[in-house]
Amino acid sequence: MIDLRLLREDPDRLRASQRARREPESAVDDLLAADEARRSAVADFEAKRAEQKQLGKLMPAARGDERDSLLVRTKELSAEVKSAEAAVTEAEAALRAAQFAVSNVIADGVPPGGEDDFVTLREVGTIPDLKEPKDHVELGELLGAIDIERGAKISGSRFYFLKGQGALLQLGLLQMAMAQAVNAGFTAMITPVLVKPETMEGTGFLGAHASEVYRLEADDLFLVGTSEVALAGYHSNEILSLDEPLRYAGWSSCFRREAGSYGKDVRGILRVHQFDKVEMFSYCRPEEAADEHLRLLAWEEEMLGKLELPYRVIDVAAGDLGSSAARKYDCEAWIPSQARYRELSSTSNCTTFQARRLNVRYRDADGKPQIAATLNGTLATTRWLIAILENHQQPDGSVRVPAALRPFLGGRELLEPSSR
Repeated sequence: MIDLRLLREDPDRLRASQRARREPESAVDDLLAADEARRSAVADFEAKRAEQKQLGKLMPAARGDERDSLLVRTKELSAEVKSAEAAVTEAEAALRAAQFAVSNVIADGVPPGGEDDFVTLREVGTIPDLKEPKDHVELGELLGAIDIERGAKISGSRFYFLKGQGALLQLGLLQMAMAQAVNAGFTAMITPVLVKPETMEGTGFLGAHASEVYRLEADDLFLVGTSEVALAGYHSNEILSLDEPLRYAGWSSCFRREAGSYGKDVRGILRVHQFDKVEMFSYCRPEEAADEHLRLLAWEEEMLGKLELPYRVIDVAAGDLGSSAARKYDCEAWIPSQARYRELSSTSNCTTFQARRLNVRYRDADGKPQIAATLNGTLATTRWLIAILENHQQPDGSVRVPAALRPFLGGRELLEPSSR
């Protein structure tokens, strides 16, 4: 949610942000009008309430015609106050809707443009020299690790089974991610996967991306697409102590409808309806958010380095940011079968946008409540199996387990083809 003080003081900054995002500038003008309408409605209501209180003070001493006149005016004013109060309620609802229509203000330095206009910050690692690389689906079948056919039989397209070595690989990967997070000072969390509408709305997932979300209409609950949602709502309507960032690592299953992606990445487990993920989430003071963002990115890169994966880091362009993010960095791993980089993780600085919606605050040096900043970043997810299998494949179809991952797989150094 946009800070109304920023709107009033510097609407041109919001307009520039909307242009960079390729979103309508008119939303800023609509928000300005809604803000003015709400303030006008409040002023009118307060004026009528003040007159009502004044009449109440005059009434006991009034006599005769004066009293009759006051009674008539009191009756009229009662109706006017009721109408003015209703107008305030309506104006506040309109203001909230207008605020929700404006995305977060992008950070300075975010590249303008759309999906293809990102800036590559660095490339790390050595791309493996594989003459005829197998893709993760073929490798998964050889290893008895991934069963897509039966996943589709049971649940439909974009579902799958991880079994045997595949199930153990995912569990080991996520345990490794959680261990790293805990060692870095994060609090481990296993989060709910069903949340109330206000929590989903508060994190910004019921705006442009509402079609991605599964809803259980009978219960009015939503399935999360990331534990970010539950972790963002965890401290809603609270005042925190943020002398240093408050960090959580959430492990959950995640669900996405993949609406609008028909025909894209249908092979394998790259774009699926259900997956597991360890997500980092941080609350901090707004002035610390940019540095915290770089720390989250560094932890993501640390995981990729431990897994010995070649990757690149990109600064995502404004037009490809989610509505809550002021800036986002993606880590994309090399996928040999596609001969290109694909996103494995991202980290977003949401500044005060989510916390303002969810009313998450902290006390400043003067003890005054202020809106906190929130950030998130993926530390491991099911999609990472693709990069692990493909980059560490051997000519015979086996897959070498990266050294750092071996302790989480019982010391196993090699995933070998299965006879079943």
